[in-house]
Amino acid sequence: MDLQQDFALNQPLSTFALAAFDLLDPESPSYALDMVSVVESTLDDPRQILAAQTNKAKGEAVAQMKADGVEYEERMERLMDITHPQPLEELLFHAYGLYRRSHPWVGDHPLSPKSVVRDMYERALAFGEFISHYELARTEGIVLRYLAGAYKALQHTVPDEKKSEDFQDIVEWLGEMVRQVDSSLLDEWEQLANPADESAEEAQERADQVKPVTANARAFRVLVRNAMFRRVELAALDKFDELGELDGESGWDAAAWAEAMDAYWAEYDELGTGPDARGPGLLHIEEVPEDALWRVRQTFLDPEGDRDWGISAEVDLTASDAEGRAVLQVTDVGQL
Repeated sequence: MDLQQDFALNQPLSTFALAAFDLLDPESPSYALDMVSVVESTLDDPRQILAAQTNKAKGEAVAQMKADGVEYEERMERLMDITHPQPLEELLFHAYGLYRRSHPWVGDHPLSPKSVVRDMYERALAFGEFISHYELARTEGIVLRYLAGAYKALQHTVPDEKKSEDFQDIVEWLGEMVRQVDSSLLDEWEQLANPADESAEEAQERADQVKPVTANARAFRVLVRNAMFRRVELAALDKFDELGELDGESGWDAAAWAEAMDAYWAEYDELGTGPDARGPGLLHIEEVPEDALWRVRQTFLDPEGDRDWGISAEVDLTASDAEGRAVLQVTDVGQL
């Protein structure tokens, strides 16, 4: 009776996930993403996505080893150990072994730690950016189906009492992203969960109507936060060409970004990109409804705690609704 009305154990290992939630620390900055990882470990493997992640990781590792002068034989040996990201692998497999002792039937359903939703969120990638990053253009449908299934599991498998604010932000972001790409999947589930008498014409009209992305304020804030933090991550890695591709039209090409960050690196040795760096406390949003825009300031997490450097931008709400994503223009990168 304490569980929400739509609570559901819809995966063979959902009962394991329910037990594993208690192993996580609610005070940890990564608690919400760790909850996501527990649920993802119980989902069927999207093999094409995991293979693409593995290939990407191996390619980056080879490039780094070549730069470090590692011999060919040693490179090949090291590559044998590289796979797709598997958050909480040790913790989850240990817990799974203990759980099997009293629930032997779960042995028919192997645990599979993986990071697809978490990877997208941590890299602050939109659907199209994720497809491009891992070269998955031919398997977009598989990616979308996995994300939709993950959204359903995250929404229904986690008890309300364990849903932190950050976790609910992630679920709202994921649901809105799937809906903007293909609303039919979520609309079908919602119609099954909340059946109503409607004609065929009404059903088709409902299917053809996609709510504007700004209508879900909570999810849109996450989209904006991810778009801003994507720039922080690229800036921390000095990937100015990619930043130029994002913001060149607004006057912030690769050279402008490089000049701005050179000034930052002259003052600090590090730029934080961990869980604390993407916290809501470092993002300020000023809504300007009369101009249909938001003014946004993403503060950098510098090692001295000065918190005076950051990125300023304007979010065009009308353009965002038209494109189904957060459309923003950088206006400044530097000190307040």
